[in-house]
Amino acid sequence: MEQDRAGTRAWVLHPELKSDPDRRDPVPALEEAVALAAALPELEVAGSGIVRLPKPHPGHLFGSGKVEELGALFKANEIELVLIDGPLSPVQQRNLEKEWKVKILDRTGLILEIFSDRARTREGVLQVEMAALSYQRTRLVRAWTHLERQRGGLGFVGGPGETQIEADRRAIDEQLVRLRRQLDKVVRTRELHRKARAKVPYPIVALVGYTNAGKSTLFNRLTGAEVLVKDMLFATLDPTMRRVQLPDGPEVILSDTVGFISDLPTELVAAFRATLEEVLAADLILHVRDISHAATEEQARDVESILASLGVAEGSPKLEVWNKIDLLDADRHAAARIRAERDPGLYAVSAITGEGLGDLLAAISRQLEEVRHETTLLLSFSDGRRRAWLFDQDVVQSEEQTEAGFEIKVLWTARQEARFGAL
Repeated sequence: MEQDRAGTRAWVLHPELKSDPDRRDPVPALEEAVALAAALPELEVAGSGIVRLPKPHPGHLFGSGKVEELGALFKANEIELVLIDGPLSPVQQRNLEKEWKVKILDRTGLILEIFSDRARTREGVLQVEMAALSYQRTRLVRAWTHLERQRGGLGFVGGPGETQIEADRRAIDEQLVRLRRQLDKVVRTRELHRKARAKVPYPIVALVGYTNAGKSTLFNRLTGAEVLVKDMLFATLDPTMRRVQLPDGPEVILSDTVGFISDLPTELVAAFRATLEEVLAADLILHVRDISHAATEEQARDVESILASLGVAEGSPKLEVWNKIDLLDADRHAAARIRAERDPGLYAVSAITGEGLGDLLAAISRQLEEVRHETTLLLSFSDGRRRAWLFDQDVVQSEEQTEAGFEIKVLWTARQEARFGAL
């Protein structure tokens, strides 16, 4: 199967909708889409382009003249696959495939292909499969050629029977139910691991950031691990954790998470929620940015938006890490260093050369000083709500029942202690 797909000639299109107030700069957006396509080894990107649209055509996305012009271009270049960097309705996708006689993937479909290619852990595979099925369910109208057939029934008992599209949709729903059950088991195991870590006095530091920001390179530099590092979007997909001894500081667990991307498909956000929720359990978040990228500000906003959607509070402990300063010219490099010296929550580093990492590690140590401390609490029998809250936070180390109530030993952060006091 892989040999059949090898060398598929692809063309990347970025539609720039003039009516969209949130549209991104089309040049870096197209570059990112080409990089996404290049992340699939079986594709050969033969060309790319920006198509400016006054408004999307409901049936084909593009106007008839543009559809004809592009069709001739694809035929001349022997294109087999067209990647459209944006959302396509099932009808638009079907119509364009008929007009151009090529296979078409929109942005969501392409990212799902990449995630499917990269998933390694059982949880990752299940999550990708669920996301793909949820996406596919809305596109049955174009996914099979046999959908107009009827099956079952004789035409005079119970009507004409079940249409094939209904049968396929039902089969997908049944498969989704099976996958959810399997994923629930994996998630419960992850939750047990998370609870076990919560009982160990190691603070958790989570690396988050836009895909290809250099998180895995930084992770390897700090931990001595050998997580895959490539100049490629979504080079690593499954989260990795390692224990690290900070110089003159506490021992911590460093977590490398999946990279974010703008317009991350909703199916994937939902499917990977269990994995990304590792970030919620972190005592400190390091937002790693590729400061050399032309769209670094837009990428930072996308990351913050996804963190907010996951439920990460705005005031959560967080440091901003400007990575790849070794790629800046002398003036921008000096400006980044000056900015980092003035802003206590900002650190300019290079995961490749090691520049600035000493300051970053010192800052992590300061942030995590006495991040968790042990306290013994005495709660009355009637104080069930606050007792339940402690167990829900996974901070209880031991509990003994006394004549007056419960003697509970907890290991918690100052933030949790403050929240408990406000209950």
